Amino acid sequence: MIRHARVLPVLLLAPLLLTACGSEKADAGAPSGSASATVPEETAAEAPGEGELTVRAEAMGVAPELVYVTEAPGFTLARQSVGVLGDDGFSATWVDGDTNALLRLAVDRGTITADTCPEQPVGDMSGEHTTCERDGDAWYRTGAGRHEYALPEKGHVVRVSAETDAVPRDVLRAAALAAHRPDAAETDRLLPSADPAPASPVERGDLPRYGDGAPDNHVDVGG
Repeated sequence: MIRHARVLPVLLLAPLLLTACGSEKADAGAPSGSASATVPEETAAEAPGEGELTVRAEAMGVAPELVYVTEAPGFTLARQSVGVLGDDGFSATWVDGDTNALLRLAVDRGTITADTCPEQPVGDMSGEHTTCERDGDAWYRTGAGRHEYALPEKGHVVRVSAETDAVPRDVLRAAALAAHRPDAAETDRLLPSADPAPASPVERGDLPRYGDGAPDNHVDVGG
């Protein structure tokens, strides 16, 4: 027995063909293997970026463009040392946990040249003789028992200094060359929050549990 195929009317076929073509074009425009091109909401909770650096630096009184960070084997940041240098410069110190040697990073506005290098004291020790030696793009400077690497940047100078007897020159040089603008995670570790948590009230143990704690001026009989 021969079965005759059912033929759909032309008027019904046209909408079906249009629907199929439309869905294929939509699929072709979407990236392969992805259901959506939208950015996940989790990215909004990433570590602080350049905007956060600006907010935190300005809350300290530091120009954001003068904030740098460095690193050296065995040295860790002393967070209490982070602060303002001069008008709006930046300063921070790293400490060697074994020797207690200090590595100071200082960034301030200005410049340094062959003519001005001897006039600028090392480690803010004015009145001391300073020697200068060119080392690549940096200046190696000594004076007052300290040595320093100074790197001229656009409109400011990055300095890394230490006591001459405490930190070898090669360690000092490596730390100076490692100085860079902090990324988001480094900003979070380096700069204090612009909105510190409110201090908890201090509970005194020398006040009575009743009354207002005023001194007792009671006078006994007879004065």
